Amino acid sequence: MKSISNKLASLLLMAGTWVATSAHAVNDLPGGPSVRQLNLPPAVTKIAEEQAWLHWMMLILCTVIFVAVFAVMFYSIWKHRKSVGHKAANFHESVTVEVIWTIVPFVIVILMALPATKVLVASKDTTNADLTIKATGYQWKWGYDYIKGEGEGIGFVSTLDATHREMSNNGAKGDIPDNYLFKVDNPLVVPVNQKIRIITTANDVIHAFMVPAFGIKQDAIPGFVRDTWFRAEKTGDFYGQCAELCGKEHAYMPIHVKVVSAEDYSKWVDGEKKKAAAKLDDPNKVWTLDDIMKRGEKVYAANCAACHQANGKGAGPIKPLDGSAIVLDADHNKQIDTVLNGRNNGAMPAWKQLSDTDIAAVVSYTKNSWSNKTGQLVQPAEVKAERK
Repeated sequence: MKSISNKLASLLLMAGTWVATSAHAVNDLPGGPSVRQLNLPPAVTKIAEEQAWLHWMMLILCTVIFVAVFAVMFYSIWKHRKSVGHKAANFHESVTVEVIWTIVPFVIVILMALPATKVLVASKDTTNADLTIKATGYQWKWGYDYIKGEGEGIGFVSTLDATHREMSNNGAKGDIPDNYLFKVDNPLVVPVNQKIRIITTANDVIHAFMVPAFGIKQDAIPGFVRDTWFRAEKTGDFYGQCAELCGKEHAYMPIHVKVVSAEDYSKWVDGEKKKAAAKLDDPNKVWTLDDIMKRGEKVYAANCAACHQANGKGAGPIKPLDGSAIVLDADHNKQIDTVLNGRNNGAMPAWKQLSDTDIAAVVSYTKNSWSNKTGQLVQPAEVKAERK
């Protein structure tokens, strides 16, 4: 009886688990993960298609080699076993065999390397982009700045939708949407059939920008600028996640890319610029040094510290701001021009998307922080006059 009771209890437990799982069931997310997904997601770029082809080609080739080699080995062991009267051959070496097992693997590696190298080189070619966007990783959200092409000057932060975070905090009970933990407040919007260059960096720790349907994954490293690209051939919503373990809320850092037609993209750009214009400060306002320094500290932390470091010392190829001649120069226009238009072919990106007040604030902040005690105050009107 006890055994039967235990079995019944096990069955009830399994049934309860099945019911609970069914209550929380979700469907495939178009452009994102699928339920019980084993294969690569459907590709919407040529690079992703070629990556999938390489994956299957190499998997099949390696499987064929594995089966062939072990089949010959096991056949030889079984056919020439001692129990049926075979004696082990005694020889020192075979030049023919050594040549064969050197040349054949070499040819196989070359046949695998050629198409792989072609795809790898193509995936790294970010030249001639129609649109350049900087993606900055924060704990735990993404900042997007459109720095070249249609939409230049637009910038915003993309954060997990608050309702999804609340749902997670409550144990994700009840009906779960198909885009659970993928919905954001501000998706990245790009036009279809255009080459989009993504410049990645990070503000705090290492993140990684990954959208599987595009075949892209690029680390975002504090103090460094990396890049990747994609050209989506279909409109729709496509999803990814930060692919680097970046802290306790790593699971709450989704990527949502909305691919739209060229016409819809232009409409979106116009709408975003109108929103930005409505938020602009009066560039003719005269600020005190204390007030503009407070604002400049926030602007620097959000946009500049990722590369130039919080202490202004820079890192690697990134030049330091602490003690910089252009920062200390009494001619404000030199530094304003650098911030507005960038330098070194984009290594120092243009920051025209920032308002006149924000640029004046961050320039004033750098001129009066660390060892840079110049006492110089840059007003928004100076930035407005320098814009081209």
